[in-house]
Amino acid sequence: MPELPEVNTKKLNFDRVALHKKIEKVELRETNHIFRNITGEAFAKKMKGRKFTSSYRRGKYLFAHLDNGHDVLFHFGMTGEFYAYEEGDQHPKHERFAFRFPDGQRLGFDCPRKLAHIYYLENKDEFIQEKKLGEDALEISEAAFLQKMEGKTGTIKGFLLNQSNLAGMGNLYADEVCWQVRIHPASLIPALEDKTRRELYHGMQAILRQAIANKADYAHYPDEWLWNHRNKGGTCPRDGHELERDKVAGRSTYYCPQCQELRG
Repeated sequence: MPELPEVNTKKLNFDRVALHKKIEKVELRETNHIFRNITGEAFAKKMKGRKFTSSYRRGKYLFAHLDNGHDVLFHFGMTGEFYAYEEGDQHPKHERFAFRFPDGQRLGFDCPRKLAHIYYLENKDEFIQEKKLGEDALEISEAAFLQKMEGKTGTIKGFLLNQSNLAGMGNLYADEVCWQVRIHPASLIPALEDKTRRELYHGMQAILRQAIANKADYAHYPDEWLWNHRNKGGTCPRDGHELERDKVAGRSTYYCPQCQELRG
């Protein structure tokens, strides 16, 4: 599932191609399972003649704002991706639909596994409230982050993955945060002192910002990150010990048993 940095890169691609252009047409292909609160045909009708004026990322969700005050929500699933092209026969193999603009460009939405969700929203804020989306993990303040932890009794990894706490954090980035702060992902929140909680916040922010700076291109993530070593037989880039794999918060989790302290 694309996480915050990946969706941020998709936002940049969308903005570059789609903003402030009249939508001449939405070209529909195979749209079953993609549109969630509207049919493909109704979506195409609503979009004709409209313009995207801005976009807003909230965690793993991308909201594209229209000139009529409504929004299109893109939730990318495992394989959703934007592709820009000009000639109709250049469309990607698993394109579900494409926006066509007056300059001849098209912005196609490709999704091989059909796990993406597209919504047409008349009230974006109402949708966010219904989904109980927490603040964006990159935008949340330190004070709000610490306040969210108050009264929580679960694991730190469970806290980081809960989208009502933080929108945008996912499995790999949560493991990276815990490793960089030297905390076992299964550590219980009540056992973490204030200093460690602050370190988790600042570690999360730094990791997300570096990932965004690299446009979520994993090949350019630092080799000293856990990210590049979390596999069977992988070793800790800090001390060389073999990493262990376990289930924490229902997700496959890699950690170093030597340098990541289990608390609580």
